[in-house]
Amino acid sequence: MSQIGSASEGSNSMAAAASPRLLLLVLLVLLVPVSNAIYCDEDDCYDLLGVKQDANVSEIKKAYYKLSLKHHPDKNPDPESRKLFVKIANAYEILKDESTRGQYDYAIAHPEEVFYNTAQYYRAYYGHKTDPRAVLIGLLLIISVFQYLNQFGRLKALEFERTGGISSKKKGHKQMDKKVEEVLSNEVELQIQGVEKPSVWRLYGVQFILLPYSIGKVLSWKFCWFWRYRIKKLPYAWEDACYLTRTSLKIPANTWQNIDDYRKENLVMKRLWEKNNMERYIAEMRKESKRRR
Repeated sequence: MSQIGSASEGSNSMAAAASPRLLLLVLLVLLVPVSNAIYCDEDDCYDLLGVKQDANVSEIKKAYYKLSLKHHPDKNPDPESRKLFVKIANAYEILKDESTRGQYDYAIAHPEEVFYNTAQYYRAYYGHKTDPRAVLIGLLLIISVFQYLNQFGRLKALEFERTGGISSKKKGHKQMDKKVEEVLSNEVELQIQGVEKPSVWRLYGVQFILLPYSIGKVLSWKFCWFWRYRIKKLPYAWEDACYLTRTSLKIPANTWQNIDDYRKENLVMKRLWEKNNMERYIAEMRKESKRRR
């Protein structure tokens, strides 16, 4: 019985392992005809024109003109002949160009490369018709939408996590006192400080559109900085001193905004953008850390 059980288990495992292979095989069988049919549907482009695969351009052109005289709608009003003329014209458009003909020959020789052949086909027939600017704008728009939704979702999730569902509970109590509501709102704001809220101006699409303005603004700011503090040797303004202090300490802008004014002033007065002052400050922080231990 144990041998039978082990054999059944082995057969089940083999069947489970073979099922993905079988599924892949079925998928390839279904997709391979599609690879051959993307150019001239179910027909062979060479057979439609009545030429061999090694025919030259002159022979292909001659065969097309001969068939077009026979099946052109102006010459032959038969509906079936009209359909055949459309196929012949399509086959000629494919075979008259060396590039598309080469891609078609490759698809015939390698029908298993379904995705590559399909990509080559759409690139040849629709790539030149698509404005790259429109593609770029569409791509930036899609990325920006996902970026905004991602930022908004992260903010809401973090807000809910840090407040423990205060916002949802607050909505359920309609008769809550207004003062209590204000306190809860203030707590929510305090607990999610340091998290950047979604902003349209931070989206990649908007930043790309404003790129020339941003570059000009940065260059203007650098020129003014160089002129004011390198040429004229003026003392640093408060905002510029804050910027130097923040960058010296590698503090993000949103974190710096949440620091109280007294702490900011204390840090700025230390002039930490100067190497000696920064080394002295680091030494003091290490001593303070050891003392607290």
